Amino acid sequence: MDWLISLFADNTTIAHDVVVYSLVIALGVLLGKVKFFGISLGVTFVLFVGIVAGHFGFDIGNAELLKFVREFGLILFVFSIGIQVGPSFFSSFKKGGMQMNLIAALTVALNVVVALIIYYTCSDVTVPQIVGILSGAVTNTPGLGAAQQALDSLGQGGTDALSMGYAAAYPLGVIGIILSMILLKVVFKIKVDKEVKEIEDEKENSQLKPYVVTFEIENNLINGKTVLELNNIIDHHFVISRLKKHNTGEVIIPTSKTVLEKGDMLLIVCSAADEHVFLTVLGHRIEHQWNEEPTTTGEVVSRRILVTNSHYNGRTLGSLRLHNGYRLNATRVNRAGVDLIASANLAIQVGDRITVVGDPSHIERLATRLGNSMKRLHEPNMFTMFIGIFLGIIAGCIPIAIPGMSATMQLGIAGGPLVVAILLSRFGYKLKLVTYTSSSASLMLREVGICLFLASVGISAGGNFYDTVFNAQGLRWVMYGFIITVVPLIIMSILARAKYKFNYLSILGIMSGSYTDPPALAYGNKVANNDAPAVAYSTVYPLTMFLRVITAQLLVLLLAS
Repeated sequence: MDWLISLFADNTTIAHDVVVYSLVIALGVLLGKVKFFGISLGVTFVLFVGIVAGHFGFDIGNAELLKFVREFGLILFVFSIGIQVGPSFFSSFKKGGMQMNLIAALTVALNVVVALIIYYTCSDVTVPQIVGILSGAVTNTPGLGAAQQALDSLGQGGTDALSMGYAAAYPLGVIGIILSMILLKVVFKIKVDKEVKEIEDEKENSQLKPYVVTFEIENNLINGKTVLELNNIIDHHFVISRLKKHNTGEVIIPTSKTVLEKGDMLLIVCSAADEHVFLTVLGHRIEHQWNEEPTTTGEVVSRRILVTNSHYNGRTLGSLRLHNGYRLNATRVNRAGVDLIASANLAIQVGDRITVVGDPSHIERLATRLGNSMKRLHEPNMFTMFIGIFLGIIAGCIPIAIPGMSATMQLGIAGGPLVVAILLSRFGYKLKLVTYTSSSASLMLREVGICLFLASVGISAGGNFYDTVFNAQGLRWVMYGFIITVVPLIIMSILARAKYKFNYLSILGIMSGSYTDPPALAYGNKVANNDAPAVAYSTVYPLTMFLRVITAQLLVLLLAS
């Protein structure tokens, strides 16, 4: 049994280090599934198990190894987040998303202001401590990593104080968000059922979702016009999926040269808000079953084709020449669960699902050309991942001079990979880089990274955690963190509800997203019983994550330099 005792006691061996990491992460993940009052902390519990392990002497003897695992775990975590949120990052700044992001950015600013007020009015808190408390209060782990990087660059130490402040504030940070959600509901006397109905009505009237409807041509002025001429008359995005001739009953896939006649039936994919335009120009809408109908050349069916051939990554739909080469029509494109109208200038990406209509044999030819291989889609794109990390580290090391500061700022290994991943996932196709990652692979990469980071932080801080936190000083840290959590949320939620008239369910998502907090989102989803909180969460999450990483570094550089 001496070998077993030596395995746990001798912290100079790699085997010991792997065993400690494995046990800490396994127990943390297991305990993270336990719910307290309906709330679970998830993988964040790895941090607390690491603290306990460090407190009882299960540490990592090689300090450089501990630091490497911590930083590499953080890189994997933020890079996978950037790849995931990148496609929606820029679209989140549209009209409704702009308001949500402004409110989230205001929340970030208020968190910093409250933290600064506490720092300057309370003499018992240091710079590393207040920044750690801030990161824990807003439940943002990458911010903690960015602050640690900034402290290391200044050579002043204090990373353990950061970790302890984070661990002290985190639990009540999650609880504070949920309490703020409940408080908002009570203050405004909100009825969830009514809010749910409003969301459902809004979805029904969505102007962005492709809308499929059949019209019969009754307007004499359209008789004899071509499809191209109709496109010039109706200056809106739409696709004529199928056309049924009134005299022969033949169903065809129309091209730009197809001549329209009075009595013809058109299956049109457009925006719901544009339906009145077609009613005015064409005639009345009718109910007609278009599933599969015989034509003179065969049958017309609708199929979805999965784009997996990287050769077509970034190519526009128009460049595929579906009409001339395949006698097919593309009606819509599904990207990450969102349907888009298949306009000719839409750039397709690997992972897109294109709905096409036409003869099955022609569809099969196009499917072969575009790949349509789920197996291939599941293959990880390792080149893009590591070239992205390489570029992210370079970007993170670029010094950024800020007026009034003695030290230059860097995006660091948290901000650099995050920014590069966002840019690659959105514009990587221009460089012929395939950035698609399956949701399961992305989740695995993200979870492995955050577990390694949290375990390292916990083990490192565990030795002094009990003496530092479990006393009057530690209680004040908890109180400071709760104030930083709740006060900005109360201000933000009242502003969102009273001034901007946001739906309560969307506010739940904004509150969770502005603190990048999955447990709070889980609570919001449970209250809503629909995806409204998740939509708002994903809208503000990318910008919030970026701001949290940057502000954590700025605070360290401003206060400690």
